[in-house]
Amino acid sequence: MAYYAQSRIHTEQVLAGFQGLSLGTLFATLKTWNDERITRRELSALSDRELADVGLCRGDIESVAKGRF
Repeated sequence: MAYYAQSRIHTEQVLAGFQGLSLGTLFATLKTWNDERITRRELSALSDRELADVGLCRGDIESVAKGRF
């Protein structure tokens, strides 16, 4: 008796992982990521003195960019 196992993933199985993901959600996620990236870049460009003037240190940059500060 022969045994055959199909290991190819069907398109339906792949797309099932994206269930509930809409185009609007995708754009909102990309916008949030870009806003965090810009915030991180701008704060990283400041000197330590300038960061201290606004009450931050280098270790706070990631928290501020994520909106958790």
